[in-house]
Amino acid sequence: MRRSGEPTPPPVLLPNGQVAPRSDWATLQRLFPYLWQYKWRVMLALAFMVGAKLANVGVPLLLKQLVDTMNPKAGVGMPALLVVPLGLLLAYGLLRLSTTLFAELRELIFAKATEGASRAISLQVFRHLHALSLRFHLERQTGGMTRDIERGTRAVHSLISYSLYSIFPTLIEVALVLSILAVKFDMWFAWITIIALVLYITFTIVVTEWRTQFRKQMNELDSTAHSRAIDSLLNYETVKYFNNEDFEAKRYDDNLERYRKAALKSQSTLSMLNTGQQLIIAAGLVAMLWRATQGVVDGRMTLGDLVMVNAFMIQLYIPLGFLGVLYREIKQGLTDLEKMFTLMEREREIADVPGALALKLNGAASPHPNPLPQGEGITPLTPATVPDLPPLPEGEGRGEGHTNASVSFQHVHFAYDPARPILHDISFEIPAGKTVAVVGPSGSGKSTLARLLFRFYDVQQGQIQIAGQDIKQVTQASVRAVIGIVPQDTVLFNDTVEYNIAYGRPGASRAEVEAAAKAAHIHNFIAATPKGYDTMVGERGLKLSGGEKQRVAIARTLLKNPPILIFDEATSALDSANERAIQAELQSVAQNKTTLVIAHRLSTVVDAHEILVMEAGTILERGTHAALLAANGRYAQMWALQQSVE
Repeated sequence: MRRSGEPTPPPVLLPNGQVAPRSDWATLQRLFPYLWQYKWRVMLALAFMVGAKLANVGVPLLLKQLVDTMNPKAGVGMPALLVVPLGLLLAYGLLRLSTTLFAELRELIFAKATEGASRAISLQVFRHLHALSLRFHLERQTGGMTRDIERGTRAVHSLISYSLYSIFPTLIEVALVLSILAVKFDMWFAWITIIALVLYITFTIVVTEWRTQFRKQMNELDSTAHSRAIDSLLNYETVKYFNNEDFEAKRYDDNLERYRKAALKSQSTLSMLNTGQQLIIAAGLVAMLWRATQGVVDGRMTLGDLVMVNAFMIQLYIPLGFLGVLYREIKQGLTDLEKMFTLMEREREIADVPGALALKLNGAASPHPNPLPQGEGITPLTPATVPDLPPLPEGEGRGEGHTNASVSFQHVHFAYDPARPILHDISFEIPAGKTVAVVGPSGSGKSTLARLLFRFYDVQQGQIQIAGQDIKQVTQASVRAVIGIVPQDTVLFNDTVEYNIAYGRPGASRAEVEAAAKAAHIHNFIAATPKGYDTMVGERGLKLSGGEKQRVAIARTLLKNPPILIFDEATSALDSANERAIQAELQSVAQNKTTLVIAHRLSTVVDAHEILVMEAGTILERGTHAALLAANGRYAQMWALQQSVE
């Protein structure tokens, strides 16, 4: 069995690229380390479980004594007849109470282990999903994936509940009852019980295994329907734009209809399972009572023995009556848990190399990082108004200063798909504290540069270095800690404006958030709303306009205040007046920072230290704005075209 903390073995892949199904035993082995962290609670809960079953088995034994005592015999006086049943009645009540008490103590003791294991698994899944590559998240189906995680988390509770609270106790009780019947009476009682149990369990397992395919089909159809519904709701505006409400409803209803048919098939097979189980139980119970009745008639057994056998059978067969349900739920829980564990074991396309160290930015200490830019109507960030923005600790990415945050691409080749290369032998350098702009038509590979710098993907050939260090050899967290980005497509959390701005540096004060908003020219807009910085932005920020979302993204990055900046069409959603105002602020904040500007409008990059002209994944031209115009090449053509339409 794998010990807690050991690396998880990689999943087995089938020829079609799918992950091979994990066996039930392997899934339980995978779950065990999470529970074994609470081993003392597990053992104590098991002890209470055994105590509960001992008390439960004692009840029919005591009931036999009570019935036999109530059967008057020659020579027994009335006082004895009245005293003995009273003691037995009290003992009977105590045993009944003990059964319930031990069961509740077991659940109370084990609750912490159950909830702790569920929490640990859920957190690990959450962290692992964030660690997976951008490629995975672009291909995922959010609705189906969230359903898999939800069902997997719930499966932890159901597996523990059904196995520890139902299956294991029933097995213990069966063993005790068989021993008592074999010792106290003849072996036929034990054989009848064993035969009935074997038939019952065999029938249950065979039919349930057969039914599992229908339950899996139900789950898949449920996940598909949920994914379609979530996808449609996330694209609400697009549905409205094309008047496709009926189309979306029909598509959703088609999935619901397939789910309905699978559910009906599952229910019909469940009815067949339950009927067969009850038939076996009834046959076994009749055979046992016939044997006991015959024993009473022959004088080999007392009336109390008959009552005891009947009580044993009722106690035994009531939980067995739910065995089909329990087995089905355990199998379903194992299936759900296996899907979540498979998700947890999804290979991380981008992973830190073993022993990777944090990125180091050497240079003079900078106790006060560059302040946010000042502008007309903007409160300057000074110690009197806003606390200093603290530098990241040494080893967490920002190092001791910003003076050596150079970036270089060296003969970089990259393709999202091997059949379609994106970048071809790209080489350029952004000296520390300088600005390099990349321009070119859509699809030329400009935004791919930013994704590679963030290590959302790794290059197939070549190197990307920050401060002379290959970013593939240092930790991803330290690389991303020194980079701030204002993306072209800004996505916000469904929370307040303050939360979204403060996301650039969690823990920032309201004054710091407001200062960043002023620098991004969005403070006045926020202050004019009824709830101010407590205004909810809606899912993906849809309550804000494109320009407002982009200014929130700018404020968020200004608040992070990193040594390396990426502006990916940072002002594309702004009108001309706001673009000019914010462009000045961006140029100001980029002072003494290493900046990569990805732009479509050439007027926003004329002051860059170097401009790269990209097309079809290659660099056609490079130089300053003036030099590129003088060269009268591709850049000059683009400049002339844009000047003519503005």
